[in-house]
Amino acid sequence: MTVIMPSSIPLKSLTLTSPAKLNLFLHINGRLDNGYHELQSLFHFLDKGDELTFQLTDNGKVTLDCNLPELISEQNLIIKAVNALTPFLTVEHKHYGVSINLQKVLPMGGGVGGGSSNAATTLLALNQLWQLHLPAETLESIGKDLGADVPIFIRGKSSIAEGVGEKLFDYPIEEKWYLVLTPDAHVNTALLFNSDELPRNTTKIDLSELNYTGLSPNHKNDFETLVYKNYPAVAKALDWLLEYAPARLTGTGACVFSVFENQQEAETIFTMLPADLSGFIAKGCNISITHQQLREQLN
Repeated sequence: MTVIMPSSIPLKSLTLTSPAKLNLFLHINGRLDNGYHELQSLFHFLDKGDELTFQLTDNGKVTLDCNLPELISEQNLIIKAVNALTPFLTVEHKHYGVSINLQKVLPMGGGVGGGSSNAATTLLALNQLWQLHLPAETLESIGKDLGADVPIFIRGKSSIAEGVGEKLFDYPIEEKWYLVLTPDAHVNTALLFNSDELPRNTTKIDLSELNYTGLSPNHKNDFETLVYKNYPAVAKALDWLLEYAPARLTGTGACVFSVFENQQEAETIFTMLPADLSGFIAKGCNISITHQQLREQLN
């Protein structure tokens, strides 16, 4: 497990990239008696994300500013992450406030983990700035209460998720380049999970036998057919990508992606993108860029 050691010199500010993730495959293995779903998924990070800046203040207040004003809300996972850490503050921290600026880059509701990534980055940053010295296991436990995908961003390593997403196993892969399309659609995750059309019987993979080498019929996204059927914008983006390379839905959508051996290959396809489609190119990372930046800034 990646553990970021606290800086010997207390910091007053941090600026970190809050990265996107891709589900390189997402299998639903069954439905549990409590209504949750048992799954297996391979999470991989991208070197592209939102930018979060944290500045300590002495006024005891928590403020959030953002380039998208509609995200300035007590319901934002960033604020919820701050509130989840406040019980760990001691008397010596009582005058500490924090001013947070979010520059939102990643699409919302796109399946690339933007909100979960923001929450995890907040937990990691304030653990340092407030000198809380909480271990990664504690941060993951806090993060799990904020959202199912938050722990993977705290962990910061390419991993297989099992169970209902709480069991994580390191699984590094070859770092390649990804072309991600961002359809203008907000997929309703709850409706997908409750749909009678969602496959729930994909055979569980024995991790000792897993040999992930790229997008293939053996490693799919069980939400893809359902999303394709109900969200025309996603279907259009996926159809376009499939003309040039194998493509896949990430998470519950709406983003879709293809993988390439190098940046030039991805950029060649990207230059042909129709005007009514949007997206970006990013490199895959086995270690989250947040963790990379923290190590650089704390050394």
